Amino acid sequence: MGRATDGAGPTRSRERFLEGEPVEDCVRTPISNSWQRCRVLGLSPDQSGPPFRADFDPEARIVRAAVPVLDRLQSWFADSSMNICVADASGTVLLRRFGSASLARTLPAFQRLPGFVFAEQYAGTNGIGLALAERRLIQVYGAEHFAERSQGNACRALPVRDPLSGRIEGVLCLGYPRGAEDPALATVIRRAAHAIERRLLGQSSDRERALLQAYLDTGAATAAGPHHSVGVGDLALALCPRDREILMARAAELISCGQRAAVRVRLSDGRRVTLVSRPMTSATGVEGFVAEAVLPGAAPHEPLVVPPSAEQPRRLSAAPAASGACVVPPSGAARLATAPGLAPGRTRARATGVSMGEPGAPADGRPGSPPPARGLVLVGEPHVGRYALAARRRLELLTDASTRIGTTLDVLRTAQELAETAVPRLADYVTIDLPEAVPRGEEAADPLTSLYRTVVHGIRDDRPFHPVGKRVDYGPTTPQLRCLTSGQAVLEPDLNAAAGWLAHDPERTQELLTHVHSLIAVPLIARGVVLGVVAFYRGRDPAPFGDDDRSLAQELATRAALSIDNARRYTRERAMVLALQRSLLPHSLPDQDAVEVAHRYLPAESGVGGDWYDVIPLSGTRVGLLVGDVVGHGMLSAATMGRLRTAARSFAELDFPPDEVLTQLDNLVGRLDREEPVAGESGIIGATCLYAVYDPTTQRCAIARAGHPPPALVSPDGTVSFPDLPAGPPLGLGGLPFEAVELDLPEGSGLVLYTDGLIEDPERDVDVVLDQLRGTLSHTERTPEETCEAVLDTVAPAHPRDDIALLVARTHALDPQRVAAWELPADPALVSEVRASALRKLADWGLEEASFAAELVLSELVTNAIRHGSGPITVRLLRHHTLICEVSDTSNTAPHLRRAATTDEGGRGLFLVAQLSESWGTRYIGQGKVIWAECGVDAA
Repeated sequence: MGRATDGAGPTRSRERFLEGEPVEDCVRTPISNSWQRCRVLGLSPDQSGPPFRADFDPEARIVRAAVPVLDRLQSWFADSSMNICVADASGTVLLRRFGSASLARTLPAFQRLPGFVFAEQYAGTNGIGLALAERRLIQVYGAEHFAERSQGNACRALPVRDPLSGRIEGVLCLGYPRGAEDPALATVIRRAAHAIERRLLGQSSDRERALLQAYLDTGAATAAGPHHSVGVGDLALALCPRDREILMARAAELISCGQRAAVRVRLSDGRRVTLVSRPMTSATGVEGFVAEAVLPGAAPHEPLVVPPSAEQPRRLSAAPAASGACVVPPSGAARLATAPGLAPGRTRARATGVSMGEPGAPADGRPGSPPPARGLVLVGEPHVGRYALAARRRLELLTDASTRIGTTLDVLRTAQELAETAVPRLADYVTIDLPEAVPRGEEAADPLTSLYRTVVHGIRDDRPFHPVGKRVDYGPTTPQLRCLTSGQAVLEPDLNAAAGWLAHDPERTQELLTHVHSLIAVPLIARGVVLGVVAFYRGRDPAPFGDDDRSLAQELATRAALSIDNARRYTRERAMVLALQRSLLPHSLPDQDAVEVAHRYLPAESGVGGDWYDVIPLSGTRVGLLVGDVVGHGMLSAATMGRLRTAARSFAELDFPPDEVLTQLDNLVGRLDREEPVAGESGIIGATCLYAVYDPTTQRCAIARAGHPPPALVSPDGTVSFPDLPAGPPLGLGGLPFEAVELDLPEGSGLVLYTDGLIEDPERDVDVVLDQLRGTLSHTERTPEETCEAVLDTVAPAHPRDDIALLVARTHALDPQRVAAWELPADPALVSEVRASALRKLADWGLEEASFAAELVLSELVTNAIRHGSGPITVRLLRHHTLICEVSDTSNTAPHLRRAATTDEGGRGLFLVAQLSESWGTRYIGQGKVIWAECGVDAA
């Protein structure tokens, strides 16, 4: 009847599940997952009671710790129907208590006697089994139980952990009738479990105190002799905190080895200390090891062996919740320090936590010298030392992860860094699956079903995992999908018993089981966005993953997910800026015959800048070549680049000379600088630009630059030069003039324009780069396209920090046979002669069809020049894609098109020119102006 919360049991949902219908939306996720596992395991709801084990240990540690707590709970729940029990880590019940004594006589045997196993794979969904599977506080109510026999009951169960090792020692479970549900039971069971855990910690402390007392008793027996221990200060070692830390860490490694051993430790000042571990047994039978320090130059009295694990620490599968298990608590040390016969030197040693013995020890160990100085460093049991060592190594792994994961803003590289960090220190194999949209910077529409294998990394490369790039579809009971659904890491300590994982891909999983045996699946979630799933596998280490490994894997995945999400967001924003920038750059080059041109644009790896280029056809068959670079990176720079490119093209199409174009752009940047900046953005500092205009009729090129690198000129014989052009100030400074220079460019010359990202790099010398560019451009046999490729391959930095815009042009010359020119004085009588000469030239060119339009256009232009300009007058015809008519004079006055009134006798000449030509305009030259018009060859 709905979700199992606040006393509402899912009776109808269970019936639907048993009938094969989906119930994930009606039942809590842990219960739904447990039902699915029960189905895969082949359990029956009406099967008999759980199995019984007669060989359980009634004197287990958790029993000794839990007995007083359960007695108190029994008193608390007196005269109630509460069933209190404690099970071990395998689900076997070890203790039973009842609120009412009569309750035990009415319950079936499996609910009143210790020894029955309630692990999920045997008993189905129940409190103890589900608490072990989910490893957290669990409530199971009524019909949430898988077995029919438990439908009338409810329970709460909570794992109990060893505070030192972090391992689950058992489960505390409170069972009661379904009608006795009380939310306060969650607080009661937490406090009771915490009390049991404190008693477990007390047991460990007693054992450590016993070992320390045994060591001190051994030392007290020889206190009158030469082998007494003293404090560090008495030995004048002056150990710094770092040296003390090193000694403590290596001592923990020796104790964790569990054998007699020794290792030499180098201190920060170059001296060496020998650490020796030897067994120790207390009067009560507690067995452990003691680690002592021997001063330099002295040899121990007995043969010592340095185990490989002491020099190369092995990976441990369990770690404590709190380190320091080898060090006696201060209260215990204080009591022991006042024990009868304890030497004063020993008192100070235990107070500091490290002691080394024997003053006056010689450095050379000569015969007759006092025996070597020895002193206590640590004492403890090997397994406790392993926990302390494992905790320290886990902390080191997290520290390394903070520096190794997220070194770049690349999604795939960040995922690879996570795998490389975890192998082999946490896992033997790591697989990472991401939705296809995440590497592109997008959010996945359905991250649960669109996963692709992104990373496979491990100690070997020949394991049968799904290859990179393959789509991976996980079933509902697999650990990967369960962790994505719950948002928490899922631990499968034994894959041979993980029904959901085995059923996912039987053929592949059976092969994998020969190499791996334990799994942790962790979701990659950052800022509420599901980015994928990472799976950690263990196979070489026989110890399975534990809860501490799961916590460590969760922490690693959380940190990596933030880095992956940062990379994803950066990728998305960079793609947006790149899309904006590319939309503002030319999509194709215009059709023109003045130059053969090729171009490349290469964005920076760390951001998108404001580099641009353009090729602009101009009047008179000329062409304008333009490159520029806006200072800065990001969206603002890209948007500013688009504004400047549009303005530069407009100024160029007005036939302004190069220096005038730069002046207009300088004024524009100054105005943009004075505008109010966008919130959070800094104003535009400036930009650089280079503009060149090449005329194929004269084979001359006018160039001006504004703080931009000079172009490279390639002569037809392969000589490469960088002309010394007036640099000019960057755009935006204002008030300073620009100067244009004209250069002769014979046909077949190369003109290479580029931005500073090509040659400037902090790790390279500019002169060396220019020499490389010179050598690359000297191959004149290459086409402009091939030259672009060669320049990017040999000259461009491997990892550009700034955008690179490259424009390579090879000049052509207009055939003189396609040009006709006449000079005449400002005499109206000569207009007819010009028309006649032009008609004859058109006939020679085979353009008789264009003669009518050309005759009228020339008549109007020459007449206007004679009437409103000043002589001499030059008339020029250019045969190109169109027929270009040009008339120049020495006057700077420009004609303007206007609409004549019906009563006006004149003013219609330019109107006729505009109607008969495809385009027309005016450009200024050094002395005067040129009025031009382009007519189609079929204009007649």
